[in-house]
Amino acid sequence: MSLADTKLIVPQLVADTAEDVISQLADKLTENGFVKDSFKAAVLTRESKFPTGLPTGAINVAIPHADAKYTNESKIAVATLAHPVKFRNMADTTQELDVSLVFMLGIHEAHGQVATLQKIMSLVQDQAHLQKLLGMTTVDDIFADVDAFLSDLKFED
Repeated sequence: MSLADTKLIVPQLVADTAEDVISQLADKLTENGFVKDSFKAAVLTRESKFPTGLPTGAINVAIPHADAKYTNESKIAVATLAHPVKFRNMADTTQELDVSLVFMLGIHEAHGQVATLQKIMSLVQDQAHLQKLLGMTTVDDIFADVDAFLSDLKFED
């Protein structure tokens, strides 16, 4: 089972706020049955208390997520943003970051979230890879890249 899915890839997502980005990606996960209806509210609540913006360099990333109990199946929604959107910094919640790439985790396996976060952290530390992802304009290109990168992460739901 792949964590990536073409139905969950959004190139050049148009949004003005972090809440809008989260809402649009959570809706994709919900509409496709990968998460429970309560997932979006759980992610928004978690993000307000524990922000997920990462100051990774020229290209900043956010990794919004919620607990496994809000999911049905492990999947990751990915969006490149049409223009950077402000997310609060995970390390300094008083600071806002201009985020260009968002990975929303809906991980169902109890121990899978830590492994997935570690894997994504290795990706977001590679600015050249992030630049390549941001330059991709099709669902298929982004899916192929993300799917290949995440291919060694396997969970039993």
